Amino acid sequence: MSWTDNIAKAVLSTSSDAIVAADKRGTIIFWNPGAERIFGFGASEAVGQSLNIIIPERLRKRHWDGYYQVMATGKSRYDHGDVLAVPGMKRDGTQISIEFTIVQVRDSAGELNGLVAIIRDATKSYEEVRALKKMLAEAREGSR
Repeated sequence: MSWTDNIAKAVLSTSSDAIVAADKRGTIIFWNPGAERIFGFGASEAVGQSLNIIIPERLRKRHWDGYYQVMATGKSRYDHGDVLAVPGMKRDGTQISIEFTIVQVRDSAGELNGLVAIIRDATKSYEEVRALKKMLAEAREGSR
């Protein structure tokens, strides 16, 4: 196995960040240990399922509108390192805050085959920022 193969294996098998790949239809085709840790689904449960398993129901239409737009045009605001922050959903239905970047996957002819998302659970930092904002607002209100 080459050094590059070892790097790819190490990155894809990380449990720190979720790496989730989906085809053109939004069917999950890759689910790493980080995705298992963050979302609670094992790879055997997630692969072959729709991305809906991690998207809160109220956000699904918006998600799919954007997803299919990217599949049709090959263009996204979020595929150049921009981080997207949205709610996600764990297996038990708990909502979490996630941040992710996407990478387009193309075949040798350049046709878009799907997307890979690199996802981090940002729930703790989101809640800390929200608490700080609340404290700041209360302090401002108290000083009036």
